Amino acid sequence: MQHRAPTTVWTNLIHFLAFGFGSGAIPFAPGTMGTLVAIPIYLLIAQLSLPLYLLMVLILFVAGIWLCEIAARDTGVHDHPGIVWDEIVGFLITMIGVPPTFKWILLGFILFRLFDIWKPWPIRTIDRKVKGGLGIMLDDVLAAIFAFVIMQLIAILMGLPL
Repeated sequence: MQHRAPTTVWTNLIHFLAFGFGSGAIPFAPGTMGTLVAIPIYLLIAQLSLPLYLLMVLILFVAGIWLCEIAARDTGVHDHPGIVWDEIVGFLITMIGVPPTFKWILLGFILFRLFDIWKPWPIRTIDRKVKGGLGIMLDDVLAAIFAFVIMQLIAILMGLPL
């Protein structure tokens, strides 16, 4: 079922944020658009020390639980496809400890989108069973962890500098 983005995306700050600064209102591939929005955010915070980067991601995750809960309630759709704050946080998790170079950003983008769309176990189970803002955020966090682990393994196996 196709769900249109509510017009409140442009008038309600919580909806605007939950819909990835409006990127989730784009009618095609909103998850991909939300992940694209995450790239400049990543580039802004990639220069932080690892502890500060992790703190920023944690803050955005906790805020996301609240934002996504309210946006889902207001739209009447659990995990509305346009709610993409979870994709933003997921991409930031994928990119933990990775330098802000084109090849790592592209690899992180592809791997995160792959796991977010594919939803292998246990991601699919979490997506179906955990409701509310936490459920919206958690499946993307797990997809991000899968992508992060694969990125780290590729780096180690290929002897590539991180």
